[in-house]
Amino acid sequence: MSKHYQLIIIGTGPAGLTAAIYAARAGMKPMVFEGNQPGGQLTTTTEIENFPGFPEGITGPELMEKMRSQAQHFGAETVFKLIKNVDLSIRPFHIRDEEDNEFTADSIIISTGATARYLGLESERKLRGFGVSACATCDGFFYRDKDIVVVGGGDTAMEEALYLTHFGKKVTVVHRRDQFRASTIMAEKVKNHPKIEVKWDSVVDEVLGEPGPTGVTGVRLKNVKTGKTEEISCAGFFVAIGHNPNTGIFKDYLDLDENDYIITKPDSTETSLEGVYACGDVQDPVYRQAITAAGSGAEAAISVERWLSNQE
Repeated sequence: MSKHYQLIIIGTGPAGLTAAIYAARAGMKPMVFEGNQPGGQLTTTTEIENFPGFPEGITGPELMEKMRSQAQHFGAETVFKLIKNVDLSIRPFHIRDEEDNEFTADSIIISTGATARYLGLESERKLRGFGVSACATCDGFFYRDKDIVVVGGGDTAMEEALYLTHFGKKVTVVHRRDQFRASTIMAEKVKNHPKIEVKWDSVVDEVLGEPGPTGVTGVRLKNVKTGKTEEISCAGFFVAIGHNPNTGIFKDYLDLDENDYIITKPDSTETSLEGVYACGDVQDPVYRQAITAAGSGAEAAISVERWLSNQE
């Protein structure tokens, strides 16, 4: 027998948990499925200095725990479980978790986020949060007057590299080809910037350093044409090869863009399906910040409350 809720929130992080806080305060008693990475991408960030209200900074896991506790305080139910599949073709909506438990909901908020693409190196995984990052806006400040390496060749990599020149002493862009995939104007800005050096035809063979206070100390590069390797020193290593929105189980029901992000209506968190809302990085390929995700989570919860009231 399935358990019914007015609102089920699929996903966590600042978007999902803010939605849960607003929905719980409105008396909806939402259920939040936090998935296999409770707290989302922020839990891989050691220090957050740009979230309002924390002048001394706060760690990602600590911020997410505070948000979770706040949602629970107002009556939200949270579980560390994955959703295996959904059926959004019928009302109420049907949801099944990884243990085959079935749930139904009058409304759904999707906040499953996007997963940053990494190179897949063991050294990169080990040093994530200790100098390895996928967000220049989040972490660039920590590398003031230090050497930084950026991997990628698209517009995102160009934007990250240019942004990091405001902090770093030198920014080295590593690209596996002999020309960028980025738009011409962005590529030219990078190639002509006095603080940026480009390593063409190169891949990162290993990220050097140890987890802890020392963190990243450099990278070993390999030239794909000659096979030669070289080591360059750096304190920050930024991977800018894109994100994958976590939308697989929704693709049969909702409109997605060419990169599989959920399309929401202009100035809204409404999806193409009535009663289903999306917030945070799962529908935002542009800003990808904790504060913008939280804001869209609040919007989604308020929209759900109004929509449910109209249904009644």
